[in-house]
Amino acid sequence: MTFSLKSPAFGDGGRIPAKYTPDEDDLSPPLEWSDPPVGTKSFALVVEDPDAPSGTFHHWGLYNIMGERTLLPEGIGHGAKTNAKTDAKTKTERLGKGINDFGEPRYHGPAPPKGHGTHHYHFKLAALDVEALSRAPEMSVADIWKSAEKHMLGQAELIGIYSR
Repeated sequence: MTFSLKSPAFGDGGRIPAKYTPDEDDLSPPLEWSDPPVGTKSFALVVEDPDAPSGTFHHWGLYNIMGERTLLPEGIGHGAKTNAKTDAKTKTERLGKGINDFGEPRYHGPAPPKGHGTHHYHFKLAALDVEALSRAPEMSVADIWKSAEKHMLGQAELIGIYSR
């Protein structure tokens, strides 16, 4: 099998529902992955829009995602936390949050300028050979990916589209 990333909310190359954009609820979409490379100890995730007028725009980044995890639930980008005693599989207390290009440490969904055409949003998941990419609670989304590249065992990608 191949390391892969998918979402039950939209297919690869499919339209991202407005629920996951500032046009509606701006929740992070649910994401699931399978078959990470042997030796994976953690994951890092970034979401980028290479079609932005000013160049690649970074919408979201998470790091120090536990290696045994295989999903991120809907809305985790809003900083949702769970009770570690009751739900260790989805706890987010240790997650590092990237500062996106809006200047926020959270998910900020697709928001292309009106009339700018269809934008492609790349959800990129890196399987890493380290348990923690950084101990810093926050770093820029661009820095997350630069750091991840040094420890990457594999990469999975899901592309969604959106236009206004």
